[in-house]
Amino acid sequence: MLLAIDVGNTRIKAAVFEDNTLLKVIIFDKKEVVEKINFILDQQSKIKALVVASVGKIDPSDFLRFEKRASIYFITHESQFPFKNLYSTPLTLGIDRMVLATAATLQFPNQNRLVIDAGTCITYDFVDEHDQYLGGAISPGIRLRYESLHQFTAKLPLLKKAYPEYVIGNSTQESIHSGVINGITLEIDGFIEQYKSQYAKFIIILTGGDAEFLAKRLKNTIFANSNFLLEGLNQTFQYNQK
Repeated sequence: MLLAIDVGNTRIKAAVFEDNTLLKVIIFDKKEVVEKINFILDQQSKIKALVVASVGKIDPSDFLRFEKRASIYFITHESQFPFKNLYSTPLTLGIDRMVLATAATLQFPNQNRLVIDAGTCITYDFVDEHDQYLGGAISPGIRLRYESLHQFTAKLPLLKKAYPEYVIGNSTQESIHSGVINGITLEIDGFIEQYKSQYAKFIIILTGGDAEFLAKRLKNTIFANSNFLLEGLNQTFQYNQK
């Protein structure tokens, strides 16, 4: 058994795997990392390895303290990946995006793939049918858009995400919801249309913390899986063991 740990910008997601079967997902704050991992290892004594990928700020020693209980593997740019990285600045490509590209490559072989990760940021990653990672895009996610409207203006309130009732907002709050949520869905659909102009056929995978919230508002057919990155961590680990 394996514990996959995704350290994001705002929180940590962890998943227990037995081979390729996902058994459990746990989400917690960074300040709880030691407590939560101890709890998981106490509950799942058969876990033999911790696999960690991080884009957020966290001390690696928080994980290394568990070396006596399980093997610790950090996914880095030196790890092996099942695709050719054509990014012009490969060492600046986020580990999370590389893990997502791994999951797309291994789960959907021999086809073009677009992975959209809707988290703190929205990332777009494209792997072609020849397993070449071409790149993508990065834009602010839902929470960042709400917060920036509040922080960088004098009077706009900080709102929690909600579906707008109308495109034309008839109050300040409805106008913010319309701008943020409709803006993001139009952006995502617009990016997909741009990719369609270059590639006749490709699969679209939507993941991340806001995946389910956004999926029902997109006009394009997508494969929504909020645990796609965790699955990719498990698969990256297995790929590196071969």
